[in-house]
Amino acid sequence: MPRHRKPPSPFRYFNSSPEVIRLVVMMYVRFLLSLRNVEDLLFERGIDICHETVRHWWNRFGPMFAGDIRRQRVSRMRGFRHWRWHLDEMYVKLNGEMVYLWHAVDHEGEVPESDITKTRDKDAALTFMRKALKRHGSPEAITTDGLRSYHAAMNDLGNAEKQEVGRWTNNRVENSHLPFRRRARAMVRFRRMKTLQKFASVHANVHNRFNLERHLVDRQTYKDRRSAALAEWQILVS
Repeated sequence: MPRHRKPPSPFRYFNSSPEVIRLVVMMYVRFLLSLRNVEDLLFERGIDICHETVRHWWNRFGPMFAGDIRRQRVSRMRGFRHWRWHLDEMYVKLNGEMVYLWHAVDHEGEVPESDITKTRDKDAALTFMRKALKRHGSPEAITTDGLRSYHAAMNDLGNAEKQEVGRWTNNRVENSHLPFRRRARAMVRFRRMKTLQKFASVHANVHNRFNLERHLVDRQTYKDRRSAALAEWQILVS
């Protein structure tokens, strides 16, 4: 029988350990830290790296970690009968111009998909929804605001009967914008559409991993969930 070769490690050309790289990516993406903030915090812990190394590592490994988290989430949720999505879009400034960040948030407050477009018309909504449905499957219901682009796109997709529109029913996705807005403000600005799209996707999946709903549970439950989330993060791409 043919022997299956073990895939090469993605960290094989780097002098630093995978544990340090994972820590750097988590610190930069999850917390409101600049590249130099991460450099200084690591230096206090005896790890001497340049802020440009932080930039290179999150660009190189951030999408890889985010993809692994997303695949685990899809495998758990695919086929779940009561999976519900909330869709919304928000303004993001790119080189002084406004673009749109589309978010899909499920009933558990996690972000399965995000996308960046220059418009928020039917074509933009259709592109975003096709991407989300292809990656994650079809939910039981999709809640939106009154933007007509959603209804037009869902008519083309043949799932208009799943749309729910209400004044207060979409508050979950409105609140999901806040973590990204705070993180984007700390980064001052984005310069390229590609970088914005990459960071939005990586940030959403890392936030999913550590979205522990600490305001809804007691201290011990929160600590248990935090330990489990850190343990799962540490075995990414291991």
